Amino acid sequence: PQIDKRHQSKDSIFFRDGVRRIDFVLAYVDDLNKEWEKKLERRKEFERNLENAGLKLEREDKKICFVKIHATWDVLITYAEVLNIKVPIKENDIPSTVENPLDCMLAPLRLPEKVMHPEPDYFTAPFSRDKQELYLINDESTFFSPSMRNRIVNYILTRCPYGTEEGKKKFGIKRLLNNGTYSAAYPLHDCQYWKKANDPNCENERYTLYMEWARFLRFYKEQPLDLIRKYYGEKIGIYFAWLGFYTEMLFLAAVVGLICFLYGLFTMDENMSSKEICDPAIGGEIIMCPLCDRDCEYWRLNTTCESSQYSHLFDNVATLFFAIFMGIWVTLFLEFWKRRQARLKYEWDLVDFEEEQQQLQLRPEYEAKCTHKKKNPVTQMEPYLPITSQAVRFCISGTTVLFWVSLIIASMIAVIVYRLAVYAAFASLMENTQTLQPISGLLTPQLATSVTASCLNFVIIMILNFLYERIAIWITDMEIPRTHMEYENRLTMKMFLFQFVNYYSSCFYVAFFKGKFVGYPGAYTYMFNRWRNEECDPAGCLIELTTQLTIVMAGKQIWGNIQEAIVPWICNWWGRRKARNNPENLYSRWEQDHDLQTFGALGLFYEYLEMVIQFGFITLFVASFPLAPLLALMNNILEIRVDSWKLTTQYRRPVAAKAHSIGVWQEILNGMAILSVVTNVNMIPRLVYYYTASENEDSPMSGYINNSLSVFQISDFPDRNKPKLNPENFVICRYRDYRYPPDHEKKYLHSMQFWHILAAKLAFIIIMEHVVFIVKFFVAWMIPDVPADVKAKIKREKYLTQKILYEYEFEKLKERLCQGGLVSVLDA
Repeated sequence: PQIDKRHQSKDSIFFRDGVRRIDFVLAYVDDLNKEWEKKLERRKEFERNLENAGLKLEREDKKICFVKIHATWDVLITYAEVLNIKVPIKENDIPSTVENPLDCMLAPLRLPEKVMHPEPDYFTAPFSRDKQELYLINDESTFFSPSMRNRIVNYILTRCPYGTEEGKKKFGIKRLLNNGTYSAAYPLHDCQYWKKANDPNCENERYTLYMEWARFLRFYKEQPLDLIRKYYGEKIGIYFAWLGFYTEMLFLAAVVGLICFLYGLFTMDENMSSKEICDPAIGGEIIMCPLCDRDCEYWRLNTTCESSQYSHLFDNVATLFFAIFMGIWVTLFLEFWKRRQARLKYEWDLVDFEEEQQQLQLRPEYEAKCTHKKKNPVTQMEPYLPITSQAVRFCISGTTVLFWVSLIIASMIAVIVYRLAVYAAFASLMENTQTLQPISGLLTPQLATSVTASCLNFVIIMILNFLYERIAIWITDMEIPRTHMEYENRLTMKMFLFQFVNYYSSCFYVAFFKGKFVGYPGAYTYMFNRWRNEECDPAGCLIELTTQLTIVMAGKQIWGNIQEAIVPWICNWWGRRKARNNPENLYSRWEQDHDLQTFGALGLFYEYLEMVIQFGFITLFVASFPLAPLLALMNNILEIRVDSWKLTTQYRRPVAAKAHSIGVWQEILNGMAILSVVTNVNMIPRLVYYYTASENEDSPMSGYINNSLSVFQISDFPDRNKPKLNPENFVICRYRDYRYPPDHEKKYLHSMQFWHILAAKLAFIIIMEHVVFIVKFFVAWMIPDVPADVKAKIKREKYLTQKILYEYEFEKLKERLCQGGLVSVLDA
């Protein structure tokens, strides 16, 4: 009766005997198609080899068949030694860090101690079968945590053979999943997430994670990183540690950015440039040259009054301060993260964990596809890929990547062509449509073009992302990387390169190229000899860059959250409808988990990629959009809870994996931090006039607008550019450039002021870059990567661990000597 009850319990995570824990589940549908016999033979062979490896199997034959796997103690200790898993030898007696005096103030943000530190801190040593009495083994069934157990079973599954086909040895669960022999392979979650388990043997850490971490109402609470690490493994734990730290650091950047934005808001009425543009006596009297050829009319400068006022929100003196601040903030973020990472490495027992251990473990796909063998001084004979095959694969890979990057650039050029073609249409429409007159001051042709082009650009970005993700995975698979780390690093670099070009190319165009190659009214520059290049608003292109950033960054974040939260929930809801027809007590734990979404081996990769792209938005162009860190902060507060909620409730439990850092992403962040210095100091053109060209000491910015506009004589218009109408018979019009007037002997050539300002800009950029770089490197030098107290603890723990091992070996030697002496006496 007891066995039947456990068998019927939907919370049970044990075999029918209620004793042996289910460490992994394989699922398949036994459909009678033409491949049925072949799949059946593969499954029989594979499961027979699993049992030969020491694993225990139990089958559930239903519409979907399940194979439950249990790892015995002998299997666990054998592979714990193979995988060099560290286990407790003694409780840590090193005193904890001194209490922080601010802890009482931070009490509302704290979680209960049992949640934050679910188990004591131990001294650890790599497991050895010969020294079992050295380790703190109180209960063999709980000595290895569920995450360690599923990691060991997964290691066996990825290397277990299932026969020979076409003369090649076949092995690994991944290949069996790809060819449809099995439909799923996953470790089990702990019981239900929304209520405590009825089964006393189920600890239900999943419920604790849901209640204390995955609910949005806990957004202000710290994350239970130790519990996350215990349940999901170090690799997922380090991601949430990084995301939480990044969000904490964003708070400071968001506050400073908001202050800079408010400064622009409160000084909007004092902005001399917009005052001059809006003044009927100045801007109202300045006649601007037409915005397009033939169809557009002359217009007065004060029609851009509103857009110039809003431009001041993001283009003011505080912009310089914020650009310098963000250069230092990036350095502080990266340096303090290294320290936080070093502390986690110590606390999570990863100090001696070397990536080389992982590099020695070949990918099963590499072993399967590489038939050639060579001698390795470490692992003896191992498979390898001939250099000729590598060269061919890399050529195909490089060509494909270049093609797709070219495709992005082509799509960006198509958007630019759209801007040029539509710009003239918008300019003509807004001038000739009476219904648009009330909003014409705010909705200028430049802004209308920028908004529609940004929306179009965002749609193209999303489409290309969808396509390229699949192409990048295909290319990386074709290269046959040797190890899992090599695979992830190659895929990361391909995806990041693509996303970098995809997301940032349009922003780089607006920031550095738009309005720079326009020409002048008598000799405009044309793209493809057809479309006239875009001009910037008289107040500058910064407001357009802000629009572009807002649409792309906010759109990406909203779309990302919809994809991450709503789509899995809808899929799971649809899948659960079938289960409602069954009695609740028959809907077992493994069936419930089977109906969840798959997180996948690259699930964490996409999370990092999303955050690193966001990091680029808030660092590369932050001088043009001080509110970007605030947007990122609000998104990340939501992101942490969305990621935790979907992992805990909507996805199958991922296989635990070890990692002691964020890997190649650290180098990508460092590269973007350096690039951000260059991009941000290029966004301060107005200050050049303030310091170099102004002649009014009382009001340095007065005269800036008149100074920045050159004069063109209307009679010099060629037929291609000449407007059809000149109702008021204007003689001259103005345009944005620094050129000699028509009565000068060098008429329409660049004036000396143009070269002076260009030289001042270059000097300013060089000085600014050097100042920020010096400060950055000084801060990086001042802050050690590993905190002093962590260094001391690492040394102390190594010393004590070696002492414990030495004493253990010494005691064993004494026992052997005593036994040897006793035997000698008995012999005598």
